[in-house]
Amino acid sequence: MKIVIKDSIVLFMALLLLLSSVEINAQETVLTYVIGDCRVSILSDGGNNAGSSLLKGATPEILEKYLPDGSFLLETQAFLIRFPDKNVLIDAGTGKNLAKNLQSLKVPEEQIQIILLTHMHGDHIGGLLREGKKVFPQAELYVSQAEYDYWMDANERGENARKVLEAYKDKLHLFVAGEPESEIPDLISGVKPVAAYGHTPGHTAFLLESAGQKLLVWGDIAHAMDVQMPCPEVALTFDVNPQQAIQTRKKILEFVSKNKISISGAHIKLPAIGNIKVSELEGYVFTPLCTCLAI
Repeated sequence: MKIVIKDSIVLFMALLLLLSSVEINAQETVLTYVIGDCRVSILSDGGNNAGSSLLKGATPEILEKYLPDGSFLLETQAFLIRFPDKNVLIDAGTGKNLAKNLQSLKVPEEQIQIILLTHMHGDHIGGLLREGKKVFPQAELYVSQAEYDYWMDANERGENARKVLEAYKDKLHLFVAGEPESEIPDLISGVKPVAAYGHTPGHTAFLLESAGQKLLVWGDIAHAMDVQMPCPEVALTFDVNPQQAIQTRKKILEFVSKNKISISGAHIKLPAIGNIKVSELEGYVFTPLCTCLAI
């Protein structure tokens, strides 16, 4: 979209409005964008600075170039997709702000019909239980078969994941994700599961398609965008299989940039949604959508 403003006073007022919109939205924990016939709301749990020690394979030269202060902001987001006929939650964050964020959108917990999990790390399932009971009583829970098998076979560190699976077992659905460039059937109408293995064995991205527009909610494909976009070969200490995670990241980056598919990620700082293109210098570049486009 190209906007031409000839009058300098109008331009100045437009810039003031844009800057004020960014400042206001930066303080919020919910941003909503229209994708086709859907409303996609990013639900933020906030975040903290993380140290470069979490990065694997980042050379001193890479860190000096892309992370000179030695830290990066690690936020956590969940996503509410409001289709015309259903409410779909992708991940549940840590649980810190989820209830408040849904209330701000006037979406009761009882009106979440479907929950899709990218994977079952604690910062993605923390909002699913409250005092040991499921928060979303009407929701069908979708987890990839590989992810389910991993956590059910895990040691005691998987206790919280197993508690979630037990609580939602009467509405649990297991699936197998497809490769990015393959013909993937819908998991639910309008959403396809895309294999994104490596961060965890069953890590899954979800491709939303509505009215000719596409958005890939990619979970934990990247955590430190400033580093992992120009240098996708840098892994994270939390990756179960770092080499597989690197290959997946490269594959997904090529897929979305070539097909001009917008992305949103659980650990991208707000607005946490935007576009990927090949960099003229190194790797890829992520350009976030302006918060002025949020509704």
